[in-house]
Amino acid sequence: MSEAQEVMTETAKVPDVENYFSVKDIHSYYGESYIVQGVSFSVAKGEVLSLLGRNGAGKTSTLRTLARLDNPELRRGEIWLDGQPLHTMRAYQAAGLGVQLVPEDRRIIGGLTVEENLILSQVAPPIGWAIERFVARPLYARDHLDHVLATFGLILVMETLAHMIWGPQGIAVPLPAWLNGQVALSETLVIPSFRLVIIGAGLAAAGGLFWLVNYTRLGMLIRAGASNRVMVGALGINIEMLFGLVFALGAALAGLAGMLVAPITEASIGMGNNVIITAFVVIIVGGIGSMKGAFIAALLIGLIDTLGRAFLDDLFKLFMSSAAAETSAPAISAMLIYIIMALVLAIRPQGLFPPKVR
Repeated sequence: MSEAQEVMTETAKVPDVENYFSVKDIHSYYGESYIVQGVSFSVAKGEVLSLLGRNGAGKTSTLRTLARLDNPELRRGEIWLDGQPLHTMRAYQAAGLGVQLVPEDRRIIGGLTVEENLILSQVAPPIGWAIERFVARPLYARDHLDHVLATFGLILVMETLAHMIWGPQGIAVPLPAWLNGQVALSETLVIPSFRLVIIGAGLAAAGGLFWLVNYTRLGMLIRAGASNRVMVGALGINIEMLFGLVFALGAALAGLAGMLVAPITEASIGMGNNVIITAFVVIIVGGIGSMKGAFIAALLIGLIDTLGRAFLDDLFKLFMSSAAAETSAPAISAMLIYIIMALVLAIRPQGLFPPKVR
């Protein structure tokens, strides 16, 4: 039985009222996981509708689809509100019409405010240092496969701990009022304020890392240690402490990224898995060890992925039926970044912007 069949609708009927909100055969995906399977219902003015079902039946995913949030991704079906096609809109446009998802007011730590939860991300650096000291450092002399297995095992352990402490359900992180607005860049372009904060934070992090690595003594030591850690150690530098600081800095940036994305999606087990795969593609395309390559490849992969999901079906409709285009476009768009990676590996295995080697 599909999840859609397990989600029941219960309405308080009001006679002789036309449908105001209509959902027609919607299908939504988390990546390649088929979550919302053919849900349809309608609501007339004055009606109250409830979605009922067991845990995991797809209730929250259905509501997130109706609110036009990024996840899950609506790939087929129609959503209409008083004649307005919500299925063609983004979340901020739907919110402008009054369609918003208001989750239960939970936080990562329920007794703390959002600002205090953001401050909590400061625990990431010492955790990162501890992981480097007791897990990564003993493996530096071993093969890269051992590093991969150890860090992947850590992911499983941490996800299990999160499951034990907070449970399997995702936890919504509400935005403070000063970030829960919109900025009109033009008459037709409106961007949520928090998205601009994320863009600014990403650019600041990239600029700060570039300055740190290329224009500071610490950055010089990091680059030297990455090239020849034995020689750097022979010059009197505590290479183990240096690597520990780098690992802690990486953990801090990961914690910041997690807290920035949590209000958009939610804090959930495995929320970073897709990011890990995309980051791997970015590194391969840009060139291993190249900050310039990572920055440009991140922009390139992000644009290809977003534009492919948004416009590929319209392109396919030029030479195939609408049904075939709507079915094939999501699958092809999900493959685009991997196709780009394969082409780069075949034509320029060192990446588009490999680091200079003397």
